[in-house]
Amino acid sequence: MTRPTAFFFDELCLWHTTGQHALTLPVGGWVQPPSGAGHAESPETKRRFKNLMDVSGLSRRLALRGAPPATEEDLRRVHDPRYLERFKAASDAGGGEIGDTAPFGAGSYEIAKMSAGLALAAVDAVLAGEYANAYALSRPPGHHCLADRAMGFCLLANIPIAIEAAKAKYGIERVAVVDWDVHHGNGTQSIYYERPDVFTISLHQDGCFPPGYSGFPDRGAGAGLGANLNVPLQPGGGHAEYLYAMQRIVVPALERFRPELIVVASGFDANAVDPLARMQAHSETFRAMTTAMMEVADRHCGGRLVIVHEGGYAESYVPFCGHAVVEQLSGIRTGVEDPMLDFIRVQQPSEVFHAFQRGLIDDMARALDL
Repeated sequence: MTRPTAFFFDELCLWHTTGQHALTLPVGGWVQPPSGAGHAESPETKRRFKNLMDVSGLSRRLALRGAPPATEEDLRRVHDPRYLERFKAASDAGGGEIGDTAPFGAGSYEIAKMSAGLALAAVDAVLAGEYANAYALSRPPGHHCLADRAMGFCLLANIPIAIEAAKAKYGIERVAVVDWDVHHGNGTQSIYYERPDVFTISLHQDGCFPPGYSGFPDRGAGAGLGANLNVPLQPGGGHAEYLYAMQRIVVPALERFRPELIVVASGFDANAVDPLARMQAHSETFRAMTTAMMEVADRHCGGRLVIVHEGGYAESYVPFCGHAVVEQLSGIRTGVEDPMLDFIRVQQPSEVFHAFQRGLIDDMARALDL
């Protein structure tokens, strides 16, 4: 019998609050209170994603799973205990901010542990052979969080927590993290920067977040030299640019590393209508990138692939991107049609831009000897 795709979800993750903001700006002074959801990192993108899966019938054909929160032991494999203590104390006191652009409310420490727990359980279930692959709808996100500091809406490093738990339990040696969130995966990079056993790849908009960061020269350090790869794309790049970078750089780099497990940090904020970036990807971009990761996983990992949710802030459009990814993971097509797809395709960059971007990607590939 074919093993299904697992989808890990917990309603508690949607109860995390970032306080009163207008997009990313704290309300007060010249910033008026918002009329809608408020902070960009609201639960609505994730809730609507899951709701679309339920209404389309996709959810009923998956293995829907919950998970226990990550334990303190799980967290301390990655995070400085002093950071965890500060985070817990602030959460218990009603919330605040103990990092950089990462506000949170009362109880967010426990919710963040649940978010990490979903990622951890997804990795565990795939490595145990229970499922062919898995998606974890984690919130709050994790890829900007450093070992000792919150950053960019991220409070715990969900994917490193999951990887380190898997290493402790299964002894797995080579793990690849592919981050296609539009913002650089700086937290994951920093945690593994000097380690050769976890290959971190970030495909992101050049200079978007952290502000001004590109990152291509940063290849790791010490024993980890060569085990970090950044692929900065120019603002305005779309479907063709993402797929060209995937096939020209990301896939060959993974083939060279030969991972035993691939974990994708899946932000959908490269979509064409996202308020926090300026790329032109669409739902079929994410479906195609998922296909590429599944093909590499089939060749090198026995199919072991886990996708963990990160960013994406367009409430109306993220659901179609996420739905496409889960359809591809599971091999199930529903009747859902992306109502924005034709419009975004019309807005794709010109051939002049394509040629310019392909030239930059080719230069990076040559520098990497790919």
